[in-house]
Amino acid sequence: MKKLFRTALIAAVPLLAFAQSLKDFEKRVTEFTLPNGMHFIVVERHDAPVVSFHSYVNAGSVDDPSGETGIAHMFEHMAFKGTESIGTRNYPAEKAALENVERVYDRFQQLQRKAADQHGEVDPKQIEAAAAELEKAIEKANSYEIPNEYDRIVEANGGVGMNASTSEDSTNYYYSFPSNRLELWFLLESQRFLAPVFREFYKERDVVREERRMRVESSPQGQMIEALMSTAFAAHPYKNMPGGWASDIENFRLSEAVKFYKTYYVPGNITIGIAGDVNPAEARRLATKYFGMIPPGPLPSPVRTVEPPQRGEKRVQVIAQTEPYVAMAYKRPDQNSKDDLVLDVLAEVLAGGRTGLLYTELVRDKQMALGAFAQSTFPGGKYPSLFLFYLVPNRGRTLEENEKACYEIIERVKTKKLDEETINRVKTKLRAQLIRKLDSNSGLAGELTAYHVAYGDWRRLFTELDEYNKITADDVMRAAKTYLVPETRTVAYTTTPPASEKNTSEAGHD
Repeated sequence: MKKLFRTALIAAVPLLAFAQSLKDFEKRVTEFTLPNGMHFIVVERHDAPVVSFHSYVNAGSVDDPSGETGIAHMFEHMAFKGTESIGTRNYPAEKAALENVERVYDRFQQLQRKAADQHGEVDPKQIEAAAAELEKAIEKANSYEIPNEYDRIVEANGGVGMNASTSEDSTNYYYSFPSNRLELWFLLESQRFLAPVFREFYKERDVVREERRMRVESSPQGQMIEALMSTAFAAHPYKNMPGGWASDIENFRLSEAVKFYKTYYVPGNITIGIAGDVNPAEARRLATKYFGMIPPGPLPSPVRTVEPPQRGEKRVQVIAQTEPYVAMAYKRPDQNSKDDLVLDVLAEVLAGGRTGLLYTELVRDKQMALGAFAQSTFPGGKYPSLFLFYLVPNRGRTLEENEKACYEIIERVKTKKLDEETINRVKTKLRAQLIRKLDSNSGLAGELTAYHVAYGDWRRLFTELDEYNKITADDVMRAAKTYLVPETRTVAYTTTPPASEKNTSEAGHD
């Protein structure tokens, strides 16, 4: 998460001391863990009568079971569908109707599988009748629903910014309320984690499938990044995009989403950040009252698949009707590496806005590229991941010459020590970006939960600011030599189809 918060390219600002020292800030922070294992971090900020809430679930697409890629994202959608008391006209009748949907779907699926079996003979009319019965059962279940009731209640009570996101490493839910609606938030959030109702599951499955179509299948850049990930990672589930693969999404069953929820949404796997006009004692009382009723459960196991060492460059070509793009990714260690912050500095040196070496040389001076970017951690940081470069060639310039020029700059950083002025400018910018994010209650609540989960202590927010000051030009050179090496590199690029294939779009390995 912290890497996502650093991607915005903002102008360096004078480094205001963090308003107060860590010791002073700690006086405004209250931490507590409920008996069921759910952890809370509460920060008092009484500047305005608003409170921001951030629920950080330590599970993302990296935890999707095999054959169910995208199921973490699917449950994120379900978490807005309401509860047994929110979003229904008659829950006992709705519950029975939802259960009937699953029974009918089971029969329909059995017929489909039998028809697909070479030895099975099924009258197509039977399948048509089963499909019609399923559609009718879904329609009946939907008749009990009050659409968007959860959202309506939040908005009617002054809630703003309600949203959620699923990344490789986590799923996050967040919004803000007037401070006099504190208890309402505790009620709503606890109920959707305690007893969510998976209504409109198959309708929402179609929505998730459409998201993939728009973000990946209809996007050459999305296709290229998906090809990059599935090529760079041979074994580790980072190879799967958060949205999941099409065939998995199309075959989701409600039972799979329920199983994921029961496995990963246990209290000990959830951290909640609250920042704003809040009384910590009241927050603890309400947390005990509402979240305390959620039964504890065993913590899920981490991903056990370890990516094998990469022993040579990999390349993948995506054929698409688009301007050319190229992405180069190098293997790097996880977020707990001693070089994590050094790699942040290296990324900023190479592609930190208009002062980065790639921009000044490839975009400004040689006009070879329209854009040149780098990201020190991609797609996530919980497990070993990638250091990513992304280039957009200028019209009339080739992918090959852009790629070559990028490698020349990388090699120069390995052999010629950067001047201290450059290093200090980059460190100042990184510190300023992080501090800027903490100006808002929502940003602070999100950062505190992310750092608590990633490092076991939100205080890393402060110590990390100090750690940047210790990074030297020698550290940056050493990191470049260690990690930006050809044998761990994966390259993905787009090319236009041959003239005879202008209406096709394919992806393949060269």
